[in-house]
Amino acid sequence: MAEAFKFELVSPERLLVSEEVESVVIPGAEGEMTVMALHAPVMTTIKPGVVTVKTAGGKEERYVVFGGFADIVPS
Repeated sequence: MAEAFKFELVSPERLLVSEEVESVVIPGAEGEMTVMALHAPVMTTIKPGVVTVKTAGGKEERYVVFGGFADIVPS
């Protein structure tokens, strides 16, 4: 079982998701990027696509995004 970390998905209007997850797949500007616990800090732009989240409980959730940025920081 992978180590969990806190994930937040934020729109300009509000916080959409805030939960413990095992992994997040982001449609980055330079290709898909999988983020897991202890990932190196990075900021990248997000292209339109689907963000796929594997929750700490093992459930897979998907969110459609229309661009933005990802800020990956140590917790």
